[in-house]
Amino acid sequence: MAVRPTVTRFPMDPDEQESSGLPWGVTVSPFSGRDENGTPPAMGSDGENLPRCENCWAYFNSYCELDQWAWTCSLCGTLNGLSSHSIAKYSNPQSCPEMSSSFFDLELPLEGYEDESMQACPVYVAAVDLSSSEEFLDLIKSALLAALEALPAGALFGLAVFSVKLGLYDVQGPVPVVKNVFIPSDADGSIQIELQDVMPLFSFLAPVETCKERIASAIETLKPMTSWERSAAASQSLDGVLLGGRGFGSAMEALFSYLGSEYGTTFALARVFAFLSGVPDFGAGQLDTRRYGEQYASKGEDADRALLPEQTSFYKELAAVAVQAGVCVDLFAVTNEYTDLASLKFLSIESGGSLFLYPSTDDSTLPQDMYRMLSRPYAFNCVLRLRTSSEFKIGRSYGHFFPDPEYENVQHIICCDSYATYAYDFEFAKVEGFSRHASEPPMLQIAFQYSVVVPPEELSSSGLSSASRPKFSIKRRLRIRTLQYGAARNINELYDSVDSEVVLSILVHKVIQASLEHGVREGRILLHDWLVILTAQYNDALKLVQYGIGTSSSVQQIDVSFAQCPQLQPLPRLIFALLRSPLLRLHEEGVHPDYRISLQCLFSALEPSSLHRAVYPVLTSYTTPDKQAYPRHSLSRAALITSGSPIFLLDAFTTLIVFYSSTADPGLPFPPPHDCLLRTTINKLKQERSITPKLSFIRGGKDDATAFENYLIEEQDVEGTGFTSAMGFVSFLEDINRSVLEYMK
Repeated sequence: MAVRPTVTRFPMDPDEQESSGLPWGVTVSPFSGRDENGTPPAMGSDGENLPRCENCWAYFNSYCELDQWAWTCSLCGTLNGLSSHSIAKYSNPQSCPEMSSSFFDLELPLEGYEDESMQACPVYVAAVDLSSSEEFLDLIKSALLAALEALPAGALFGLAVFSVKLGLYDVQGPVPVVKNVFIPSDADGSIQIELQDVMPLFSFLAPVETCKERIASAIETLKPMTSWERSAAASQSLDGVLLGGRGFGSAMEALFSYLGSEYGTTFALARVFAFLSGVPDFGAGQLDTRRYGEQYASKGEDADRALLPEQTSFYKELAAVAVQAGVCVDLFAVTNEYTDLASLKFLSIESGGSLFLYPSTDDSTLPQDMYRMLSRPYAFNCVLRLRTSSEFKIGRSYGHFFPDPEYENVQHIICCDSYATYAYDFEFAKVEGFSRHASEPPMLQIAFQYSVVVPPEELSSSGLSSASRPKFSIKRRLRIRTLQYGAARNINELYDSVDSEVVLSILVHKVIQASLEHGVREGRILLHDWLVILTAQYNDALKLVQYGIGTSSSVQQIDVSFAQCPQLQPLPRLIFALLRSPLLRLHEEGVHPDYRISLQCLFSALEPSSLHRAVYPVLTSYTTPDKQAYPRHSLSRAALITSGSPIFLLDAFTTLIVFYSSTADPGLPFPPPHDCLLRTTINKLKQERSITPKLSFIRGGKDDATAFENYLIEEQDVEGTGFTSAMGFVSFLEDINRSVLEYMK
């Protein structure tokens, strides 16, 4: 569980927080196997008997004062009695993880699981769009064959296809059999027949261990819908709109009902991989793409504001159905046409899944992403709760979860991998803040309750024979992390404790929220104004501003580069880059609305270091493929020229580019050999990433270098015109300087 605060020393009181201009909060990666310093949790059992505070319900931890019969809560100071069980247990503190570490995992008993071995069976279903092209299906076949290699041997796998009908595959016989159900074309219609009557669920869900080759054979038979099916669908219309043949909404609705019948009996979580080649345009959940064209033509309406909200609540409501059925949906859209991901995204992010957008089938990393996603561990049925000491509280929470309808600051996460990150804003609960003379420092406790499917090899220590031992087992665990922070004694201490990457994370969540509610222009204004206010507050707090005498009091040059505070210095560049990002570029600049939505979903789930790379890429130089020159350069042509290095590696999170300058020695091997330092670095970066970055090699002067040069943003105008200007980042700082002077008048 990695936890990173925006400031490691908290503001003393509301006035100091306000005057600093900084956001105050944390990012949390609850299922990360180690903390932010690389330390794993201490492991233990007996989680159900972990003492809890009678006042604030915080859990006992190593910061609590312990007497023979009682303990004092480290968050609220309440004195609590100990049960006889705890008294006996804590008489031997060396055996108790909660006493030896502030970060621990405890086993919990399973509740409501009647047949544990059946429920532990992982279930995966692929739903493939046949209203598509041969190229699309070739890519999906590659992705599913890669997925088969990553699936555990004891898993169950189902293959479904959809177009104007929903098809279910039975691959357990000698020849794959597909049974089809027609999808009603009307927008409020649904498949009337129960899929269980079409094909029993256990015929549909095939064991990977014994049917792997037959599943692969069935995948190879996938073909696009026939021309007569397309023409039959196209001949129908709804409100003057010609219908296509992509009955996605109806197909998902029927599949969730189908799988839900065995939720809690056969499986504890089913993952559905939905592959789309275009907009759902048939049956329930069909989407009208006309608003995209209308907005292009519109002059009077803010296109960014009109295209970001969903046009229907169908998929948001369908996500709730998926959750009730124990289904998590990962949505893979392979298209460059408008697909209205603003409406579709809820099906994935609110059911605990991910949203992936690939603009074309060429060079798509979909097969690698599938394999990578299925190879890493995940937790499910998770509950996340933050508690604070009494002086402060949670203001707002951000991330792909849904709040508990009854309890405040409790979030439910359907499915969570080690990369998933959530963010929280803090605010003071008391005007006096943290007392300067108090002995109780600010405290934060994160409780994360989750389930995991444990493979057989992890159960071998249990002593069960192979005959009696289930292939998989479900484990329920409670992870607790308690942190103690200091309070800054003055504004200098506060500024010196800033983590600029976490500040960026909180700001990204805020501007995404502002964009969704008020449009992209409002998000841009919010970000620009925040930097102006921070710069003004910093200059004022450090007494860097001197006013002239008289009515025409003049202000000397403002320090817009935070020269006296190294921790704040990255922020102007990060804000400049974020304003240049497609996340906040305007619609008329050619940013596709679906691409913007996919970035919103990606950026709002990334941990801070990854988000930093995605917003402001890391540019490293090499003297040779085996020798690094400088670890980081600014993103400008000037930096390339002045470095004198022949080779550069640019890491933009989703993209890795190796660039050989036009002046590089022709004797340097191109592309870099596989056993060199540069390749080792690239492989390490790819291995650590949640998605597969696209790798390319470019020789300056010989290859088209546009892809690389587009990342050299510091000489591009902040408004995003793309025209090179020697005053890009410099002119941005001058604009901030002018705005600060205006603000401070």
